[in-house]
Amino acid sequence: MGQNRVREIPEHHSTKLQFTGCSFGAAAILQYESLKSRLQTAKDEEKSEKGMQGTQDMAYWHDWWNQLSSFQRQLILLVSMVDDFWNSLTEGQKTVTGIIALNAAVLCCWRIPSMQRSMLKYFTSNPASKTRCLPMALSSFSHYSIIHMVANMYVLWIFSSGIVSLLGKEQFLAVYLSAGVVSTMVSYTCKAATGRLYPSLGASGAVMAVLAAICSKMPEAKLGIIFLPMVTFTAGTALKVLVAADTAGLLLGWRLFDHAAHLGGALFGVWYVAYGHKLIWRKREPLVKLWHDIRSPGSRGSRPGRGPGGGGGGPTS
Repeated sequence: MGQNRVREIPEHHSTKLQFTGCSFGAAAILQYESLKSRLQTAKDEEKSEKGMQGTQDMAYWHDWWNQLSSFQRQLILLVSMVDDFWNSLTEGQKTVTGIIALNAAVLCCWRIPSMQRSMLKYFTSNPASKTRCLPMALSSFSHYSIIHMVANMYVLWIFSSGIVSLLGKEQFLAVYLSAGVVSTMVSYTCKAATGRLYPSLGASGAVMAVLAAICSKMPEAKLGIIFLPMVTFTAGTALKVLVAADTAGLLLGWRLFDHAAHLGGALFGVWYVAYGHKLIWRKREPLVKLWHDIRSPGSRGSRPGRGPGGGGGGPTS
């Protein structure tokens, strides 16, 4: 049975490459549309400001406010507070908020008895299952334990500002999704090779890729432990310790965590900031040009998404 599972691995390698290619292609198009939307919004706001100049003053807004009910005023103040909080977040924190919300929604689904069979089928990765491709992506957003989810999402939140500043939000999303699939593929391979065909789930592989990317790019950065603020260490040291612990866990057969997925995610993160950005993201120009020609037939102007060094806020090298 183990040999049959090993023979099936090449099929999943192909699926992994297809998913990764689609992720980066979609990210390139998303960046194009995002920049185009920002340019249009800026133009619209400029026109709107010119049109409103001299037409309204403070007296107008004072009268408008006095006409509101108490409930409407409180609602507006609440919306204003939420808006202020949102604007206080970094671009990275805003980006991962959606990921955290999605993980929380999947966690809630695990608590619904009628959904247990579907959750086990699609939101856990298991090489012994008949359904293996879709769970490679979905299991990266799945947690059964609240503590497991909080730990992963806390680490993602902490490193979100750094990774999005390094890669840009679109490239980060592509890397995060690809890391989830790559780490699951590594887990599949190790399970099939050793015959330990047990299910696993969680965002740890994708989060490890984020952590490894930051630690390898900024190895001298100082990190600490939330409950032991007096203890500090370098990012490079933290990465080495984590990789060593997961390697030991994989070789010794520990099953508390999916150590193969952790290692797969970490190695993918290190590889991407060192080589992957050059091999994948910097070569997105033909796709962006094709999309631009489709969206704007006959246009030959400059294309959004093309900035200094290729745009996208990618790592310098």
